[in-house]
Parts: sequence; structure tokens; C-alpha cells
Amino acid sequence: MMQCFHFMVEPAKTLTAKIKESHKKAKKDKCEPLDEDQQFVAELARDLSRVCQKSAVLEHIWKQDDTWPPSLCRAFILQWASILESKQKRPMQTDGWPKMEEFEQTAMLNTQDLLQARIAMLKWMKDLRAQPEQSVWPGEPVEKVLEDLQSAWRWGRMPNLLTAMELVMWTFMIQCPDKDTIPQQWLMWKQRTQKIAIPYIPQPWDWISDAAGEVNLDLDTANPDLLISANDKKMRCGFERKDVPNYHQRFDGWWCAVGVEGLGSGCHYWEAEVGERDWRLGVAKESALRKGFKSLNTDTGYLTLRLERGTELKALTVPFTALPPSLIPRKVGIFLDYDHGQLSFYDVDKRCHIYTYNESFAEKLFPLFGTVEIVKDLVIKSPLAKTQCLCPLPCLSG
Repeated sequence: MMQCFHFMVEPAKTLTAKIKESHKKAKKDKCEPLDEDQQFVAELARDLSRVCQKSAVLEHIWKQDDTWPPSLCRAFILQWASILESKQKRPMQTDGWPKMEEFEQTAMLNTQDLLQARIAMLKWMKDLRAQPEQSVWPGEPVEKVLEDLQSAWRWGRMPNLLTAMELVMWTFMIQCPDKDTIPQQWLMWKQRTQKIAIPYIPQPWDWISDAAGEVNLDLDTANPDLLISANDKKMRCGFERKDVPNYHQRFDGWWCAVGVEGLGSGCHYWEAEVGERDWRLGVAKESALRKGFKSLNTDTGYLTLRLERGTELKALTVPFTALPPSLIPRKVGIFLDYDHGQLSFYDVDKRCHIYTYNESFAEKLFPLFGTVEIVKDLVIKSPLAKTQCLCPLPCLSG
């Protein structure tokens, strides 16, 4: 028996030794000196954490638990230097924040430009360091989001704490007496400046789903090949084309249908469970042509996401925008903010952003659904709002 016990203990000791050796190596790697840009970001995180209450999550950055790659640090410095410069020229409101094109230009900047960006940031950090410790209260919603982000980072649902740094920066920079709106404003800005793949959507997800409403398929628009359930919530392709009136609003090429109600203002959210083959989701403008097999893209009045051949996910811009296969969802959330010109797609299960269209809308938009599945239904989900919210998103111009 003792011999057997000895046999069982030896592997455990070996495993413990390996774990300790791994920890030693990790600690050694962690102590490697940061380059100049990494050190700059770490010092900024320390300064922000000192002044802002409830921002202990930033300790992971300046204590090197979360060390960003040098390229990410440079991009962050360039971006926020540009924002600081814009705030000096215009009032500190979100309609004055740089657009995506301005950030794309920063990728071409040279070493001298990066140096100038650091100088601009240092001037701001000098004022930051003059403020008393724990003198800025970020607001309870921001505090909850920071806690959520820390948890998501620890569990590996987000690659780094960039979002946490951004939210604390927003707290300092936006002249907004109602701090409750800061997380929502951050997400809207993020989707405007980074249309593709925000890997994790924090606490603001609650007010996205608060905009949920009923969406039912309009039978008069459904392709004759489609089989529609009795509750107008499910659709799939049949084997025989139905003999139905060929209304001008009916799809007779692509296997699509739209919702009954056109959306012309406010915020709206709905979900769809999709199959593993081809599907398309989004909105169709009221004036969009529905006949034939012409491409359903931004040139023809459609803002859509499409899966082709089960592996190719695309936003049907012109030309189309290819999206990574890792973003292919099983349940898609669609959020329309008509008044502020955003149509966003989310992976509901992973709570991550997939893609956002930014456009000024001038006509009614109809929820669009398309499938080629003959066995599995595409199912429209209309999650009930958690609260009655008259204005689920804050007013945000730009």
C-alpha cells in the first residue's frame, strides 16, 4: 500500500515543481523592462488611478499584470493626443471627437509625430498630477462597468484593459453632468470610430436590450419559396413555390422577408437565431428594390450582415467588408439607433460586437431576414425590455 501511495505522490510533486517553475518564469518575464511607450501608458494608468475613485482596475496596467504590446501603446497615445487636441479647439462634448478617418491617418505618422503626441499627453498629465488624490467620482454606472471589465479580463473574455482606460479617460474629459450616460456614450463613440469587432460589450448591454420590441414577418413581402410559422416569427425555405400575389414589395429572387413595421425614429433591438448555412440580417430602406437577384448592399438600400457557405461572414458594404470567421454568431442581436445613425450587430451569446453601420437615415427602415435553410428555422426573438425606458440611449449629436 505504501508503495502505491509513493507512486501517486511522485507525479503530484513533479506537477507542483512545474507549476512553481512556470510562476518563476512568468515573474521573470513580467520584470523585463518596458519600452518607452509601454512605460508611458503604465504611468498614465497610475496617474488616472490616483485621482479617480473606484478605478483600481488600472492597477493591473501600471503593476504590469496587463502589459500591452508596444504597437497598441503607440496607437493609444496617438489617438488620445488627437482627442486632447480636438478638445482644445472645440468644447468638450462628444460631437467634437475625431472621426474614424482621423484615426486612420495616425497609422501613417512617423517617430516625430509620436514624440509630439507624447508631449501633448504629458501636458495633460501634468494637470492631472496636480489634482488631489481620489478627487474625481466617475459615477456608479462607470464603476459597475469597470468592475465588469476587470472580471471579463480575468476570465479571458477580453484581451486587455484598454476599454477600462478609455472609460476612465472619458470620465475626466467629457463635460457631462449626468455621469449615468458615460458608458453608453463611450460605446456609441467606439462603434463610430471602430466599426468592426469590439471583443466584449460591458455593462451597457443592459440598455441595448432595454430597446427590445416585437418584430413580426410581413407575409406580403416574403419570397414565395419561404415557409413562415403561424406566429410570423420563424422562416425557412420550402420545396415548392407558393402561388401568392406578386406584390411590388414581395421578394421574388432572394429568400428574404422584412418586418411588418417600418422604423423611422428612436432605438430598437431584436434578435435572431440563425442556422449554420447562408443567412442575412439587417435592415432594408423603404425605397430599396426587392425584385430579382440584385446584390442587397449599401448601394441598393440595404444595411446587412451575411454568412455565405457557412464560413464567410461579410458586411455588405461596397465593396464588401470581410469579417473574421471567429465572429460568426449563432444568435445575432441587432440594435438600431435611428436618430444617431447607427445599426449595430452583436453576438448575443458571447456579448461581443460584430459590426456597425454609421449613416444618416432619411426614410423608414424595415428589419430584414434571409435564409437558405430547408431544415432549421431562422427564428426571430423579441426579448422583453427589462424596464420601461422612454429614452434607452442618451442624446448624443454627431
